[in-house]
Amino acid sequence: MKHLNHNTKTSGRIKSKLLSWWHANFWNKVLIITFTILVISVGGMYGIAQWYIYSHKKTPLMIGATFIPDYAQSFGLDPKETLSAMIDDLGIKRVRLVSYWENGESQRGKYDMSFLDWQFEMAEKANVKVSLSIGLRQPRWPECHLPGWANKIPKSQWQPELEKYIAVVVNRYKDSPALDSYQLENEYFLKAFGECPDFSRDRLVSEYNLVKRLDPKRTLVVSMSNNALGTPLYEPTPDMWAISVYKRVWDKTFTHRYFEYPFPAWYYAFRAGWVQITRGHDSFIHELQAEAWLPSGIAIQDAPLAEQDKSLDAKRLKDRFEYGRATGMRTIDMWGVEWWYWRKVKMNDPSVWNVAKEEYKKSNK
Repeated sequence: MKHLNHNTKTSGRIKSKLLSWWHANFWNKVLIITFTILVISVGGMYGIAQWYIYSHKKTPLMIGATFIPDYAQSFGLDPKETLSAMIDDLGIKRVRLVSYWENGESQRGKYDMSFLDWQFEMAEKANVKVSLSIGLRQPRWPECHLPGWANKIPKSQWQPELEKYIAVVVNRYKDSPALDSYQLENEYFLKAFGECPDFSRDRLVSEYNLVKRLDPKRTLVVSMSNNALGTPLYEPTPDMWAISVYKRVWDKTFTHRYFEYPFPAWYYAFRAGWVQITRGHDSFIHELQAEAWLPSGIAIQDAPLAEQDKSLDAKRLKDRFEYGRATGMRTIDMWGVEWWYWRKVKMNDPSVWNVAKEEYKKSNK
């Protein structure tokens, strides 16, 4: 009995000392545990990233670009001349094109696809692959490109009209030898940017099902947005996911200066790998920032080149290509090619264009 009492007292003293030690060093332990969790988490992310990079290293690299005629015109450029220079001078073999609803159906029920026809014709002649953006939300401000008449009616009326327009676009180009994929509703759930009337998932799913019915064999892409950590959830599950990558922007909220996102390239390899593990499909970069992002209120067309260079110059552009390749994703669409060409032909500064030309040459080997 005495022996049992002695053991009980000893055990009690040990527990008391442990509790006393724990309370005396509480914050040290919280830091140690937090640091341990952080190391394990980052290590796991890095491991997934390296797995993704290794598993895709034999996939051919394809670096393309987004091209938007309206944006080229905003620089005073001839859109046909700009696309021709992209293909013939830069040697681009893949372009993401847009099918703005406001351009194709400016009058309700009257479709005019001539604005897109010539781009497909040029791509077909040059054996350039096209990723076609479809839906309401497509690249460039204001993001959602409703025709004026659709702005005046409720969603219950414009949604069926939008799906009719999507069907017109798909049926018109689905047999083009240039068409490689569709990208449905650019960064659909990014509510903080753009002027859009609707973010309902049921509309996205409905459009997805429509396109799959019309062209079931073609790759259908849905994009994620910006640098946020996470993975896509719920429906629809596309054939591929697309990721936007922005590196150097003007921070209008806190610092009021140019801000460089600190994410290493392998972070995006982790995101692609995690999506592949959890959703079963690969990802690519559909928008790699390759143009200047200037302070709010300053139009890029009006800014001095010295100011533009603070955000992106020739050296940073070269680094951006290298960064994209280092993510391990094997399809990359550059963002800002119209700006490169404007600097070359309107501002007599071919520096960024020449860097891009060298990088495309390197990638096309």
